[in-house]
Amino acid sequence: MTHRDTTPSRDTERELQEALATLAGGVHAAPDAYRTARGEWLRRERRRRLVLAVLIAVVFALATLIGLWVLNQTPAHPGVIFSGTAASLPRPHP
Repeated sequence: MTHRDTTPSRDTERELQEALATLAGGVHAAPDAYRTARGEWLRRERRRRLVLAVLIAVVFALATLIGLWVLNQTPAHPGVIFSGTAASLPRPHP
């Protein structure tokens, strides 16, 4: 087999070009196709932003609630630092 046998001939190329040109010539876009596609894109963009805003609000609310819950979990006994005993630290004499 030679290199010439594996390459398409000029006639085949021309026929393919004509067939593709005929096929492409038969495709006609709807007059409002751009407006419709743009409207769908804008709707998806608004929905995406709304979902993102709701997700951020939910995460913020959960973080706030968890933080408040953790801060509200005080121990039942007083800590060592705030024990209220006078013997904790020696007082200086004037």
